[in-house]
Amino acid sequence: MKELYNIVVFILMPVIAQAQIGSISGQITGETGPVAYASVGIAGINAGATTTEEGTFNINNIPAGSYMLNISAIGFSSKGQKIKVKAGETTTVYVVLRQSASRLNEVVVTGTMRETYQLESPVPVEIYTPKYFQRNPTPAIFEALEMVNGVQPQVSCNVCGTGDIHINGMEGAYTMVLIDGMPIVSALSTVYGLSGIPNSLIERIEVVKGPASTLYGSEAMAGLINVITKASAKSPAVSADVFYTSHKELNADIGWSRRYKDASTILSTNYYRFQDWRDVNKDNFTDIPQQHRVSVFNKWSFNRQHNRLATVAARYYYEDRFGGELQWTPAYRGGDDIYGESVYTRRYELIGAYQLPLLEKVMLRYSYNDHKQNSAYGEQLYKAQQRVLVGQLIWDKPLSQRHNLLVGTSYRYTYYDDNTPATQSPDEQELKNQASHISLPGAFLEDELKFSPVFTLLTGLRYDYNSEHGSIFTPRLNLKWSPGEADILRLSLGNGYRVVNLFTEDHAALTGAREVVIKNKLKPERSYNISLNYNKYMNLNGGYINLLGTAFYTYFTNRIVGDFLTDNNKIIYDNLHGHAVSKGVALDAEVAFTFPLRLNAGVTLIDVYQVQKNRKGEEERVPQLHAPSFSGNFALSYTFRNAGLSLDYTGSVKGPMYLPVQEKDFRPEKSPWFTLQNIQLTKAFAGGLEVYGGLKNIFNFMPDYPLMRSFDPFDKQIAVNNPNNYTFDTEYNYAPLQGRRTYMGIRYILDK
Repeated sequence: MKELYNIVVFILMPVIAQAQIGSISGQITGETGPVAYASVGIAGINAGATTTEEGTFNINNIPAGSYMLNISAIGFSSKGQKIKVKAGETTTVYVVLRQSASRLNEVVVTGTMRETYQLESPVPVEIYTPKYFQRNPTPAIFEALEMVNGVQPQVSCNVCGTGDIHINGMEGAYTMVLIDGMPIVSALSTVYGLSGIPNSLIERIEVVKGPASTLYGSEAMAGLINVITKASAKSPAVSADVFYTSHKELNADIGWSRRYKDASTILSTNYYRFQDWRDVNKDNFTDIPQQHRVSVFNKWSFNRQHNRLATVAARYYYEDRFGGELQWTPAYRGGDDIYGESVYTRRYELIGAYQLPLLEKVMLRYSYNDHKQNSAYGEQLYKAQQRVLVGQLIWDKPLSQRHNLLVGTSYRYTYYDDNTPATQSPDEQELKNQASHISLPGAFLEDELKFSPVFTLLTGLRYDYNSEHGSIFTPRLNLKWSPGEADILRLSLGNGYRVVNLFTEDHAALTGAREVVIKNKLKPERSYNISLNYNKYMNLNGGYINLLGTAFYTYFTNRIVGDFLTDNNKIIYDNLHGHAVSKGVALDAEVAFTFPLRLNAGVTLIDVYQVQKNRKGEEERVPQLHAPSFSGNFALSYTFRNAGLSLDYTGSVKGPMYLPVQEKDFRPEKSPWFTLQNIQLTKAFAGGLEVYGGLKNIFNFMPDYPLMRSFDPFDKQIAVNNPNNYTFDTEYNYAPLQGRRTYMGIRYILDK
């Protein structure tokens, strides 16, 4: 009898358990219709959802009881609503959000390393959501950042297609890229770190322009880009985004998430394949490199007492990239018969955060990445490995309602090794390899004081000790004055620094048995920055206008340059005997109406140059390459509500920029004005399904002269009919080598 009782209880247990839980469904609307992609969370438990295009949501498996439902969305005031969940029943709610100051109420973390509202942050932080980038779908975040004013994805090689991210005209080495607040992208791998991040994984992207070394250390001299990934508890159960272009590009983002009793997880994968041998300009070289890559990202969040944070995430990335002559096969890799640039990349990344079980808010954050690269640039083989370990311990201490202190320590270890003479030293019998090991312990302090509701002062100081360069101090000061929610004025003064990794940035120039010579004791590059930022929000009867204007000036000293010309057998490194300047103004505008029309537009005017002494000892001004004096972008969206259609028209405009030319070059030293424009139509169906398609590069613009002497890539005939001694060159680049193309795609979201 006892056994029978146990069997009955065992069979009925799921039914009994199910009877103790309920669910919530509902719809979030605004004054003009449904609110898509709003964040819906339940206070006190690890449960939540994101609304669909129709503003609907579902949250299942909720223990019976009373809760507070918290709803927030970009462009709307956050709202809390009390709800009661009954066992075995579905509670239905309808919430209307009041339109607010666009992005001003979004939570940001990048400017001050702690969560604060964008409206309250004394550091200007720009926010971009996946919905914004979906207006012009791209296979990687690297290309998508073209839609951000003042940010320029710059391809530096017309054959292999690698590049970096420029902010306000400064080269990519001056931009720091973060994932969830940790510097996961190393100097060897900027373009790879931003490739393969699924759009379905991204909660938002935060951009800070100007030095941020006080909090984040080296490399954040021009600014930083922080990719914030989604919380697994609020992610849809299944998401998919797949598109295919007329150039035979296939990109697929697939996401899956699940909640357990004490944890939740999200798994996202990205697959990209392009294998078409295109040669529109008939120079016998691929116009754009072939790529085959896969990226897998898995993030776990754990439920802990008092809602303490505990997350860990890992990513694996692999890519096979090739560009070169059309008759190339892998059998020619590393040889001098048929030219090709072949790059194999493999990366592992680990990111985590853990709030210590203390009364005070003390957070441990850590990241690790291991990057291996096996490349062949013609006959030059380059094999390298870089490992970067970063740890941060941060104490966030509120001293009062208006006074907050942030204290932190950090440690960064960088290992780098390659097969070039740069990491070898001469020996009596053979060359011995000498890998680079750099330790960078540091400490920082940030003090934020609100003197009044309208005036905030933020001061900060960071100290680092570099194992090769010694002590480095970086202070900063930020002032915010906001007489009303509609007006915010921010003044930023700061000092940035960058410790140059000589070899990862100059590896392509290392040919032959060169001896590395460091002429003097190298000093870290330093920058001194001032910027003035004004945010104006205007509420209209039929919508709103949000304006953001910025003026900035940055002065650089101690810039480290490599001299490859003085002695063909040596690489001579020394600090620049001069200075560099980056200055300009930027204006961003966001306009939205109660009828379904929205416009985003931005313009940046910059002047970037170096001042150095020539051989005669006279100072001369040298303009920065690939830094257009004018750049602008726009995104115009209109929704046909009754038909479930939305139309997006996006584009960018670039003014002339200086380009790398050879002596007596017949090619212009500056690029022409050009524009790249795109159009897209999206149809939304019930059940979270979207179908979209469009046309990229409507005017079919392609740059001239992408390659110099493509018929002689190994310079074997350099003395034949070549009076100007031109050599094979791949760096004359100012626009993508992709012409007009169509695309079709499908998105699907299945809520929990």
